[in-house]
Amino acid sequence: MDQDLIIVGAGLAGASAAEALRDSGFEGSVTIVGTEDEAPYIRPPLSKEFLAGSAEEDSPYVHPREWYAERSIGLEAGVTAVDLDLGGHGLVLDDGRRLKYDRLLLATGAVPRRLTIPGAELPGVHYLRTFGDSRELKSLISGGGRKVAIVGAGWIGLEVASTARSLGNEVTVIGMEDIPLAAIVGERIGEVFASLHREHGVELRMSTRTSRIAGDGQATGVVLESGETVPADVVVVGIGAVPSTGLAEKAGLEVDNGILVDQTLRTSDPDVFAAGDVANELHPVLGRRIRVEHWANALNQGQAAGQSMAGQQVSYDRVPYFYTDQFDLGMEYSGYPGAAKGELVVRGDLASREFIAFWLDDGRVAAGMNVNVWDVNPAIEELIRSGRRVDAGRLANADIPLEGL
Repeated sequence: MDQDLIIVGAGLAGASAAEALRDSGFEGSVTIVGTEDEAPYIRPPLSKEFLAGSAEEDSPYVHPREWYAERSIGLEAGVTAVDLDLGGHGLVLDDGRRLKYDRLLLATGAVPRRLTIPGAELPGVHYLRTFGDSRELKSLISGGGRKVAIVGAGWIGLEVASTARSLGNEVTVIGMEDIPLAAIVGERIGEVFASLHREHGVELRMSTRTSRIAGDGQATGVVLESGETVPADVVVVGIGAVPSTGLAEKAGLEVDNGILVDQTLRTSDPDVFAAGDVANELHPVLGRRIRVEHWANALNQGQAAGQSMAGQQVSYDRVPYFYTDQFDLGMEYSGYPGAAKGELVVRGDLASREFIAFWLDDGRVAAGMNVNVWDVNPAIEELIRSGRRVDAGRLANADIPLEGL
C-alpha cells in the first residue's frame, strides 16, 4: 500500500485506470501525468455534440477535477513525460522533476496523422484531436455560412462534415477512395453513408488526392491533383492517427504499431503496462494482435489495466465497439478489425437506413453494425463471442430473433 503508481496520459484510458485502481482497493500513491492543461476527457463529443453546440462546456470531462482530489489521485496537468528509466523506475518530466514509480501505465494515446504537402502548415488548416482543437473549430463554424473543406472521408471527416453542414456551412469532403469508409465497412455499407451526406448537401469529391493547400498567409482552398481548387474558409484534416510511442521506444520497450502488450496489458517490462489507443494487444480470443482507437476500448482497457496493476487476474478479451451519429443516422458497431473483408449479410433495408449488417468469417459472425436499430448490440456481441457458425439466410431474416440463432 506504500507503492507509487504512475499513469502517463490524462485521457479516458488513464482516468479509467486510476478509477479502477481505487475501486480495487489500492491505497497507495496514484498520479496521472498529462500534457494538456485539462482534466481527462472523452473524445467522441469533440466531433459531435460539443462541436455542434448542443452539449455543455464541461460535458466531455470524465470526472470533475475535484473528483481526483477526493480520491487522492494526483493530477499533473500541463506537463510532459520526456524520459522513462526502466532500470531505475523513474519518470522524467519536462519541468525537470523525476518521479519514482513501482508500476507505470502508458496511456499516451495517438496523434493525428499530418498532411505532408505544400501549404499544410498554413493558418486555417485544422486537426481535430484535443479539446482545444474542438473549441477552436467550433468558434469558426458555429455561425454557419463558411466554406469547409475536409480532407479525409473516414469517421472523423464524416462526423465533422455532418456537424458543420447541420450548422449551415457549405461542406466538401475530399477522399482518395471511391466510396467513403469502404476500407472499413465495405462498398455497400459505405455507400449508405455517402448517400446520407449527399442528401444533406455535402459535396463528396472522391477518388482524388490533395496536392497542396492554397493560400498566402492563410489557407483559402484545397488544390486537387487535377489542378482544381476547392475554395475553403476552413480546412479540416482527418486522415487517421498514429500511436504515441516515442516515450516507449526511447525507453527500449517493444513497439510495433503501438506498444506491444499481452492479455494482462503488461509490456515487455513487467512493471510497465499500456492501454488505449497506444496499446497493441495480443488478443486472447483472436490469437493475434489488435490495436483499437475507439473510446470504448480506452474506457474498458484502461479499467482492465488498472485492475491488472492492482494485482488482479486480468485477461482483456473485449469485442471492440464504437458508434457514430451523423445527421439522422445513429450506428453502433461491434467487431474485430478487418471484418469487412468477410461475407456481408444484411438484416433490414439499406435504402431506409434501418438495418443490421453482419460480416461472416467462415460462417461465424466477426462483426455487426446496427443502423437506426436499437437494443440489439448485446445480442450481436454474443454472436461474435460465441464463435458459432450461423446460417446466413436465418441471420438475414428479421423474423428470427438474434438470440435464437
